[in-house]
Amino acid sequence: MPGRIRGQLLKGTTTLLVLTVLRDGELYGYEIAQRIRARSGGAFFPSEGSLYPALHALEADGALEASWQESDRGPRRRYYKITKSGLGMLAEHVQEWAAFSLGMGQAVGERNR
Repeated sequence: MPGRIRGQLLKGTTTLLVLTVLRDGELYGYEIAQRIRARSGGAFFPSEGSLYPALHALEADGALEASWQESDRGPRRRYYKITKSGLGMLAEHVQEWAAFSLGMGQAVGERNR
């Protein structure tokens, strides 16, 4: 399992990670963080201080829609779902990440195997 990623590196990937997990369906904040952690093998686990500002910014940009829903256990929860615009944004971020990852791999001496 990879080690935890430094905060500054995670900060630049939060949007991509959030959009990726919401592509599969509607989730509330804690579920989003848990899904990111599970998919990354524990390498990424966004804090509330990075996750919620990213969710609010994505909602303001039209990439996400949010709604309050009642919960069986405890208070209402704010659920987020990706919009058509958000899917387009996700595609752009995936392309950017692929280019970044390739360039970084070349810069640090990785070779394609």
